[in-house]
Amino acid sequence: MSEEQKPMETTNQVKVEEKKPREKKEKKPVEKKAVVEKKGDVKANLLGAGCKKEEDFSEWYQNVITRSEMIDYYDISGCYILRPWAYSIWEQIQAFFDAEIKKLDVQNAYFPLLVSEKALTTEKDHIEGFAPEVAWVTKSGDSQLADPVAIRPTSETIMYPAYANWIRSHRDLPLKLNQWVNVVRWEFKRPVPFLRSREFLWQEGHTAFANKEEADEEVFTILDLYRRVYEELLCVPVVKGVKSEKEKFAGGLYTTTIEGFIPTNGRGIQAATSHALGQNFSKMFNIEFENDKGTKSLAWQNSWGLTTRTIGVMVMVHGDDKGLVLPPRISPIQAVVIPLHFKDSDTTAVDSKAKEIADQLKAAGIRVNLDNRPNYNPGHKYNHWELKGVPIRIEIGPKDVASGTVICCRRDTAEKSKLEISNIVTGVKELLDNIQSNLFTRAVKQRNDHIVTINQWNEFVPALDNKNLVLAPWCEKVSCEDSIKKKSSEESKNKAEEEKGFCLTGAAKSLCIPLQNQEHVKLPEIKDDTKCFCCQEKATKYTLFGRSY
Repeated sequence: MSEEQKPMETTNQVKVEEKKPREKKEKKPVEKKAVVEKKGDVKANLLGAGCKKEEDFSEWYQNVITRSEMIDYYDISGCYILRPWAYSIWEQIQAFFDAEIKKLDVQNAYFPLLVSEKALTTEKDHIEGFAPEVAWVTKSGDSQLADPVAIRPTSETIMYPAYANWIRSHRDLPLKLNQWVNVVRWEFKRPVPFLRSREFLWQEGHTAFANKEEADEEVFTILDLYRRVYEELLCVPVVKGVKSEKEKFAGGLYTTTIEGFIPTNGRGIQAATSHALGQNFSKMFNIEFENDKGTKSLAWQNSWGLTTRTIGVMVMVHGDDKGLVLPPRISPIQAVVIPLHFKDSDTTAVDSKAKEIADQLKAAGIRVNLDNRPNYNPGHKYNHWELKGVPIRIEIGPKDVASGTVICCRRDTAEKSKLEISNIVTGVKELLDNIQSNLFTRAVKQRNDHIVTINQWNEFVPALDNKNLVLAPWCEKVSCEDSIKKKSSEESKNKAEEEKGFCLTGAAKSLCIPLQNQEHVKLPEIKDDTKCFCCQEKATKYTLFGRSY
């Protein structure tokens, strides 16, 4: 394990041990009180996240994703093991998105992991955007390769030479392919599991069309599918928008994006992107076809991708001091049934009824677990499943069997309620729907409470310091965006120190130019006399700015 990956608990414990002898020499009453508090802290550190989300967000995040058995560390920095609890969530996302793109006649394929240097450098603007992150294979055994090959950072340059061979006529279009693969981008920043890692899983779609209108339509159709993944599955609200010229995909025509919000530190995060590539790549890779008029045309292309970053964003938005809080639609287990045993009592009736309930729920399509492990008491089981974020805990003891009811505890609110066993399937389904709705409603309110509208530069950094995203009138000029990033960095010198766990800076940038008519996003109107909040030239669009991951 590298230094950057080591848990911080050990250091904190050493500091505690150093303080105890001094307290003992000075005052016994103080020492006694301090010892009690430290023991309590140690006990608390063994439960849930081990620290408070609002006090040490980086440590909290690291603890939650490891203690809940989502990830484990690996001996190569920036690479992580996705354990079944996390991979199952990715499978739920895959199942939803794969079914939706197949409705659009997208087909799955697989292209090689390795790309030649010649192909990778065909589109110079494109490779310049990825060059610092490209990992190269230079040796085979003890021999140097005559022609080094790169491990894919993205697949445009791997797939498009094949597209040039396959597309000859307008009858070959549209071509719509997707692949579910891993990619490697050798990040120089400190890696963060799910959010910023050197290897990650994703889907990448690459499509080609005969005309721009069809290509444009698909860009926004896919973007809305990404919105649905976040909002309908993960209960994370996002803002749909277009990237600025500076922030768009290298070599593309324009980039659309969905942007999330992390309430704990007020950061924006790019959730997924759908790129209109125009004809730039088809020109470079000679993807040319005979159109319906008998003349030659270049294909119009798109590319779009969604990654396992989805999981990290969901953890950060919904998790609490007890651990994960999982939306029911993607939770590997939606309900856990826990039979309550009492000393010297016959457990047969309780165990039998608990199994009957679990079987009924499973038969109804609910993902359920019967936790009848004999060597753990109920309290341990409660903490275990709370840490893993299971939406509903069902408790059943002898009195519950006699009364024909169970106790249901919600993970999102900790509320308990009685449910008739005879109505268990309907009751649990209604509760799961209610939890899904509540998580999204709560996250929307949190996000909207932290989007502020400003008109002057002197309001900008104070708004960011209050953990907000900022809507501001902007001129859309690259030089102005450079100035915004530089000035906000200079005025936020302490922010990097505060966020050192995630290796983040205080500089702000444009997140997106929001699209109109979004259900949960209200946009001010640009008027003829509206000025850019930074340079005071004429503003063209209200733009969402923020500090980001």
